[in-house]
Amino acid sequence: MSDTNARLDIMVVDDDDAIRDSLRMTLEHAGHRVSEASTGEQALAALAGAPRDAVLLDLGMPGMHGFDVLERLRDVAPDTAVVILTGEATRQNAFRAGQLHAFDFLEKPPEREQLLGVILEAARVTRLRRAATSRAGAVAGNDGTLGILGRSAAVEALREHIRRIGPSQGRVLVTGENGSGKELVAHAIHPLSKRAAGPFIKMNCAAIPKDLVESELFGHEKGSFTGAMQSRKGRLELAHGGTLFLDEIGDLSLDAQAKLLRAIETGEVERVGGTQTQQYDVRVIAATNKDLAAEILAGDFREDLFYRLNVLPIHVPPLRERGPDVTLLASRFLEQYCIAEGRTPKTLSDEARALLEDYPWPGNVRELRNLMERATVLVPGETIQAGDLATWLEGSPVRGEALGLRGEIERREAETIRKALEGANWNVTQAAAGLGIDRTNLHRKMRKYAIARR
Repeated sequence: MSDTNARLDIMVVDDDDAIRDSLRMTLEHAGHRVSEASTGEQALAALAGAPRDAVLLDLGMPGMHGFDVLERLRDVAPDTAVVILTGEATRQNAFRAGQLHAFDFLEKPPEREQLLGVILEAARVTRLRRAATSRAGAVAGNDGTLGILGRSAAVEALREHIRRIGPSQGRVLVTGENGSGKELVAHAIHPLSKRAAGPFIKMNCAAIPKDLVESELFGHEKGSFTGAMQSRKGRLELAHGGTLFLDEIGDLSLDAQAKLLRAIETGEVERVGGTQTQQYDVRVIAATNKDLAAEILAGDFREDLFYRLNVLPIHVPPLRERGPDVTLLASRFLEQYCIAEGRTPKTLSDEARALLEDYPWPGNVRELRNLMERATVLVPGETIQAGDLATWLEGSPVRGEALGLRGEIERREAETIRKALEGANWNVTQAAAGLGIDRTNLHRKMRKYAIARR
């Protein structure tokens, strides 16, 4: 279900019966479920037992003031986004609401479209926060592995580096090959930080069209461009009080790099089409598989931005440098996919394990995961043999009888890739998404099979 027609659970907290009725009718007419509270004490008691997608909170109420309620909600419902809706719309109150991490600050009476738009955005943030909290719980309960499985010296060193970096406030630059686990490292850093209770917001700089990058990063105002039907917060604003993970930072355009640099230096954001600046407090973790030093020399990446991001560098080792982790990961992936597919558990033969350990893994952990999913579905027996895997591994040693099958598989793969590229009008990024592989891997296969536009 899309955000625009999702049915949300909203709580309205206001001591004025007429205002509560008006808000309830507006929200219910839009398809949302509404609960009400006339005091802060009632709201806290209700939210403790049943989380909501968003809360509309008045300030001037008898008993607990709205700001006191907002502070208490950090303990009762820390993931729930709160929108302040008040008749006391002073600059001082707006500043105080920002300090207490209110999602937005609206003046009574709000315009219908503005209210519904803010509610949708607030609910989106609530879901993102809950997802981050769930990941943090998983990381905290995995016996010190930080969610990064492995027992090799390279992985032990990586985990120790993460433990040192996590609690600091410094910006982080994660480098490593495609599929090596850079995003996993970012997820491991966030729960160790002082911002663990805040949101973890991700933006893949390579996956967003260039003309929309600034809108995604900084937000936009209603009517600022064609299709901007309502104002929208950018990733920097959404990550306020938490962590923003900028994946594939090397693919950010030079114009966007300049604006990101300014935002990092000033701690301020100006939405596309806007005239007012918003303060934000965010820890930035960036990641790239590119050699940014070479990109700087080529004029494709700003040197000043590089130094702002590269405060705490961390490198993720490729799978080929992780020795004993290969079969450990393979067995874990195999177990997970057998459970997910409802199949009898499968095991790897000794020869299959040896084959996996000898393979150079150009696609890293992502390639290994995909291979184990394929084996789960396509290998009929309970034991996976080396011959079952050899035909799927590029450059692996293959016995003579397997060469004919390998050739047929490669022919079909080349044909599938060409059809995907033609269907995407030779847009490599779009074709890669359709094939379920990353763009770099698709380029490598295009070179391997000499696929080019005719």
